[in-house]
Amino acid sequence: MIKKAYRLNLDLQFGTAKLQEKWEEEITPLKVKKWVKSALQDNATITLRFVGSAEGKKLNLTYRHKDYATNVLTFPYEPMPGAEEVFADIVICLPVVEKEAKEQKKTFEQHLIHLIVHGTLHAQGFDHEDDVEAEAMEELEIAILKKLKQVNPYI
Repeated sequence: MIKKAYRLNLDLQFGTAKLQEKWEEEITPLKVKKWVKSALQDNATITLRFVGSAEGKKLNLTYRHKDYATNVLTFPYEPMPGAEEVFADIVICLPVVEKEAKEQKKTFEQHLIHLIVHGTLHAQGFDHEDDVEAEAMEELEIAILKKLKQVNPYI
């Protein structure tokens, strides 16, 4: 079975010049586009913003009422009537990703790929609010990551 190639309009942003200087060689538009597209099941317009701890914490507090920076936040938007496309903002807090990767004994890139896939699935309506949803989403993540030659992040 041949997977359909979905159209992706991707806007990459770094929250600060300092973050961009530190990560722009490792987090390239070509790599990120490949990772996002691997998880798409529809055409999409996505803004992917890489932030520091302060912005990550502020966004998590504002939108989830949790007073800490989290690794990934996804903000899906309702498409305009008749639009068959996913619209979303995905925010990734790089210091959190870096810390978690070390704790989980993974490379930064391995963990980042997983979180980009995870956020992209959330943008398309996948969730993990109950055990059934969580299991289905994890299975899909594992399959996508395998195609990207990444190990199962849940073992």
